[in-house]
Amino acid sequence: MLIRLLSGSARGRLLLAAGLVTALALPWVIYPPVAMDIACWALLAVAVDLLLGFTGLLSFGHAAFWGGSAYVSGLIAVHTGLPFPVAVLGGALFAAALAVPIGYLSVRLRGIYFAMVTLAFAQMMYFVANQWRGLTGGENGLQGIPRDFLGMDLSDPFIFYYVALPIVLLGLALAWRITRSPFGRVIMSIRDNPARARALGYRVDRYRLLSFVLSAFLAGLAGGLYAISHGFASLQEVYWTTSGQAVMMVVLGGIGTLWGGVIGAGLVVELNDYLATAGFEEIGIVTGTIFVIIVMVFRKGIWGTARALLE
Repeated sequence: MLIRLLSGSARGRLLLAAGLVTALALPWVIYPPVAMDIACWALLAVAVDLLLGFTGLLSFGHAAFWGGSAYVSGLIAVHTGLPFPVAVLGGALFAAALAVPIGYLSVRLRGIYFAMVTLAFAQMMYFVANQWRGLTGGENGLQGIPRDFLGMDLSDPFIFYYVALPIVLLGLALAWRITRSPFGRVIMSIRDNPARARALGYRVDRYRLLSFVLSAFLAGLAGGLYAISHGFASLQEVYWTTSGQAVMMVVLGGIGTLWGGVIGAGLVVELNDYLATAGFEEIGIVTGTIFVIIVMVFRKGIWGTARALLE
């Protein structure tokens, strides 16, 4: 009741404070490596929602940016010894650069055709990573990725979480700023009525391409940080199921809500960890069943439905 009585700006500040407190308290409540996984997947889900919910483009190719950045960040960390934030930034810039040709060839397509073309590019990335064994390690993956940062001992996952958390928060803040900027308003208008936006003089494909590149950059931040956290990068990072899982997180939380992806990521990662720890082998059956139930009960996703009730 109190939240409903607050103004929109005050409600936003209250929810922001609640989110920050949750992020800071997370490794005290659950296993710190799992908390770090939730943070990385949450940033990936937000990146996907920026493209799906605000631009209207369903991508099944974000595994290329997540996984490509994981490998590049790992290679930078292994061969240069630079601090891990620099390595993560390098991986994110690689993901953004990779998104330029992929987006240029894809954004002219719509619907399932766009999704299939991005999926095809992601599978090409998977093939390259698998075949270039001298660089990526092939099926063995890229192992021994260090966590160097100003001489600090980051072997403790609890400490690493708090050192790496600002990168995730900066990525989330960037996504929020994009959606609240004039650029964000334009891509939403293009999502709703591209013909009218084009008639008003906006170069629709250029705006879609820029949104695609920004989404890839955020996905690259998440993927690079995920590789540093685990100490290795594997073929699983560039496999198409990674893209599918990110889309599922967005749908669970609520498409076009931005923060719904964070909730979806927390639910999926924590559920997978709980089932794996319990020794349950058919994890896909449980997660699939829960996905169907949530979609049927919460038509706008968990956070989308909750936000509609608050408003």
